Amino acid sequence: MVDSKTVGSQVQELQLILHDLIAEDMVVNEAFQVAAMIEKLPPLWNDFKNYLKHKRKEMKLEDLVIRLKIEEDNRNAEKKSRKSSTIIGVNIFEEAPTKDKKRKKSNGQKSEQAKKKFKGNCYNCGKAGHRSSDCHAPRNDKNKGKGKSQANIVEKMKDADDLCAMISE
Repeated sequence: MVDSKTVGSQVQELQLILHDLIAEDMVVNEAFQVAAMIEKLPPLWNDFKNYLKHKRKEMKLEDLVIRLKIEEDNRNAEKKSRKSSTIIGVNIFEEAPTKDKKRKKSNGQKSEQAKKKFKGNCYNCGKAGHRSSDCHAPRNDKNKGKGKSQANIVEKMKDADDLCAMISE
C-alpha cells in the first residue's frame, strides 16, 4: 500500500486478489488475511498499524475493513479542519538559563540618549529613575514556577467565530 492512494481502494484491491486465490481452491486463513492487510498499511499509518497489532482479541476481516474506513474518515476530517484554520499570531518566549542572580553590565559606550535620566519606572523593582536593564536589584522572575518556555497561539477557524489556545510547558 502507498500513501498517495486511499486505503479503502487499496483494501478492495487486496480483497480481489484474496478472492481470486480462494476461487483457485487455495485455502487462506482469515486471521492470515487480517494480519497481511494490517502489515501492508502505508507508512503514514504506522501508529494505527501498531495499535491493531497489539489488539488481544482476534479480528475478523469485515471488522478490520470497517475500522480502516472509520480511521480514514477521521484522518480526512482532521486534514480538512487543519486546512480551514489559519494561525493569526504566535508569541514564543524562552528564558536563557542564568548562573548568577546579578545582572551583567555592558562594556560598550552609552549614547547621549542613554546617559539622560530615565523618567519612567523600572519594570524590575518599580523605582523611578532607571530602566530594568540598568537595575541593580536581583532580577524579578514573574514566571519562576511556570517552566522555561511558553507559547501563546491565537488561531481562527472558518467554522468557529472565536478560538484562542494557549500552550504552556
